[in-house]
Amino acid sequence: MIFFSNKNRPFHHGFYPLERLPRDERLIEYEQRLGQNAGPVFSNGTSSNYAAALEKYHAIFKQFCNGPVAPARAPVPDDLERRSIDVKGAGYFLDAGQIGICELSASCWYQDASPEDHTHGIVVLVEYSRLPEAGNLASGWLEGSIHATAQMRAFEVAVGIANHIRAMGFNATAYDDRNDQIDIGRLTVLAGLGVRDNGQVVNPYLGTGYSVAVVTTDYALATDKPLARKAKNGRNLAYWLGIGGATSGLERWRRANRKTHLSNYPMEQVKRVDRPTTLILDDEVPRVPKRAGFFERAIHGDLDKKAQVERQRFSFKHPFAAAMLKQIRGMVPHQDGPVAETKALELIDPEANTKALKSLSYALGSEITGICEIPDYAWYSHKEDGSEIKPYHKYAVVCLIDQGYDTMEGASGDDFISGAQSMRAYMRGALIAGIMAEHIRSMGHPARPQTNADSHVLHIPLVMWAGLGELSRIGELVLNPFIGPRFKTVVMTTDLPLVPDKPVDFGLQYFCSNCLKCARECPCDAIPFGDKVMFNGYEMWKPDVERCTRYRLTNQRGLACGRCMKTCPLNKVISWDGPIATQAASWCGVNAFWLKPLLVPIAVKLDDLLGHGIRNPAKKWWLDLEIVDGVCVHPLKGVNQRDLDVNRKIDVQKHKVAYYHADMMPPPNSSGIAMMVKRKDGVAAAVKVETVEQALARKARGGPVPEHYIPTPPMDTGESQREDVTGFNPYHN
Repeated sequence: MIFFSNKNRPFHHGFYPLERLPRDERLIEYEQRLGQNAGPVFSNGTSSNYAAALEKYHAIFKQFCNGPVAPARAPVPDDLERRSIDVKGAGYFLDAGQIGICELSASCWYQDASPEDHTHGIVVLVEYSRLPEAGNLASGWLEGSIHATAQMRAFEVAVGIANHIRAMGFNATAYDDRNDQIDIGRLTVLAGLGVRDNGQVVNPYLGTGYSVAVVTTDYALATDKPLARKAKNGRNLAYWLGIGGATSGLERWRRANRKTHLSNYPMEQVKRVDRPTTLILDDEVPRVPKRAGFFERAIHGDLDKKAQVERQRFSFKHPFAAAMLKQIRGMVPHQDGPVAETKALELIDPEANTKALKSLSYALGSEITGICEIPDYAWYSHKEDGSEIKPYHKYAVVCLIDQGYDTMEGASGDDFISGAQSMRAYMRGALIAGIMAEHIRSMGHPARPQTNADSHVLHIPLVMWAGLGELSRIGELVLNPFIGPRFKTVVMTTDLPLVPDKPVDFGLQYFCSNCLKCARECPCDAIPFGDKVMFNGYEMWKPDVERCTRYRLTNQRGLACGRCMKTCPLNKVISWDGPIATQAASWCGVNAFWLKPLLVPIAVKLDDLLGHGIRNPAKKWWLDLEIVDGVCVHPLKGVNQRDLDVNRKIDVQKHKVAYYHADMMPPPNSSGIAMMVKRKDGVAAAVKVETVEQALARKARGGPVPEHYIPTPPMDTGESQREDVTGFNPYHN
């Protein structure tokens, strides 16, 4: 780090040094004496296409601001401070800028409100995104909607927190700043996030450049004290240096001085190449049906009954993970929509369109965004129901959503927060791509979000072609040079004219060839120790997807699994606030390829010696709970508490990987018909696997495409009895 380490900063303290500001408890009584305010008068706001897209998705989330409460209360701690840590951690994990908690009194409700029987308010503050530069098309889109964009983000967080609390058996309601019930300005003051100044509520770090949403609840929590009036100006030396481990003002200054179409990370410094560093035999890669994915196969009973039953809850059996499921489901019906008949004249320049879309994606919360043309093999061949998918868009806009470094630091990777890490990214991704697609369609160009809940494309090849990373030893997972494997993706496909990015080469193939840490730490031995092979036209370290899927589905001591992400040496944060050694190693990895033979072995050993990959208790904020029959209980089988196993030895010769080639996939139209996975056949299929050299030699002599690359054809279903398996699909309403 340049100045102060973040390592020991409790996650629930957040990213601003709020804990260092002076407080004045007397302001509680002062605010109460002011009495109830009249409710606000709402204006229609900006009437742009983008504003309409925001409004549509705001309405989707509005459906979930209140709802049913679990029939019994969770065994939460009596310690109110520990409860607040959980709630604040949830808010910061969802990317709130600041969180505060206060008690409610009559003065917190507007004059004509119908107050709920709630005792506490949770205030969620999100700072404004930057307005893109003059000349950037997104400047016109966002102008007048900066507040609404931040409000959408704040409301997203508030709805998630409210759902979380209700899943634990307590009442909770989320409010945006357009409500006529709860006085959000007053709660902002009482919760210690703002100071009154000339009729406005000013934040010490952001001034008035923020939006606020609120959760009211009967869940008792430890509260924050109001800020003293002298706390109005918080940008002092401590802020700029990041004392206490908060994000420093200098790092924020660095980010603010990058062009808005660039991410916070210097991807522009990474070497660009014409093709991905993974060999792809484009004319041999088969198009595969969605029915062939192993999580999809579990729905149809291909694994076994236990896996089929667990498929509906494996990532959602923690209240915070479940808190995001309804929103993800709610956005699916809106992925397709009408396209305006008239094309906007401003969208004629592909380069201008590209910059604008990237700027917009960052304003909405993308971590890193790239663009590529979509190869035919990146389209699924058939939908889940067996209907054919014909490629319909030219370009893919690919967004990476960080799963949260600090939270990953506090976790084992396969404990009770793992599923929530995925759900958070899937929810945020669907929101980003949904708003962008809605906006583009309103300007006369077709666009569709391709989300975790409903995608017509395979994301992995698009991530590589969009220049966002290289395929890793983890197998069917791409690593980014700055956030490693710690991300999920969302894709928006479109015919809007764009300029594709080129693939990247930051030496990952050499690094992964000389690092076995993910394979060593995998709890189900699904990651290979050997060399790369050719699988369905791709050069890769082929993981045992059956083992991986079964473990993630039936993990009884946690939700799913992310051990490979947790323990990967590239799972780091690269910023001015990060350790100097990490910044230097990252720079060398991206810029000094000639040093890799010297540095990679050292880096791999040093990663273990420094304990990277062990749990950091300062970062654990969540309560370990499991939903059983709709009620939260203490986890029935306990909780995984893994750290590094540096002395673990594996007999590589006995480590068998099952290969399920295209010819072993279920028929694309076998929905509701169990096609049992035969592991013995998968292990035996290893003899069909080519090395890279063998595949290239076959191609050179004009040999045919291997027969096992040809997908299973549709079946004759005339005499087959289909079962209704929709109940096992968590995204089915």
